[in-house]
Parts: sequence; C-alpha cells; structure tokens
Amino acid sequence: MFKKIKAIIVEQLSVIDPSEIKAETAFDSMDIDSIDAVEIIMAIEDEFEIEIPDEVAEQFTSIADIMNYLNTVGIEG
Repeated sequence: MFKKIKAIIVEQLSVIDPSEIKAETAFDSMDIDSIDAVEIIMAIEDEFEIEIPDEVAEQFTSIADIMNYLNTVGIEG
C-alpha cells in the first residue's frame, strides 16, 4: 500500500525525491498545497476504488494517516 501511495505522490509532485518519502512523512514537509492534496486524494481513490469523504481527507497530515484510513475501511496492502 505504501509503495502505491508513494508512487501517486511522486507522480503528482514531480519535483519530490522519492527516496525522501517515508510512511511518516508529513504533507507540509513536502510543500503539498490544497490543489496537490485534492489531486493526490483523487488519485488514491481511483487506485483503491474507494471514495474518501472530504471531512476525512481534510484531516490527513501524513502518508501514515492515509494508510491508517485505508486499513480501517478494509483496504490491505
């Protein structure tokens, strides 16, 4: 799951060095703005074939938050 999310983030933010992205990496350390965040969430929804409610997505501050949410809704990987 982490590898898929990391790949999505790297694709959306082409200037990010993939080796610096870890599960605990915070979004603010990657200079993700609100437009980037929406695009990343939409790509994750497409990849995992789910819909993440806006009020949930707004609470994500790190990759680990996304992974934890996906685990709670039954997505494993």
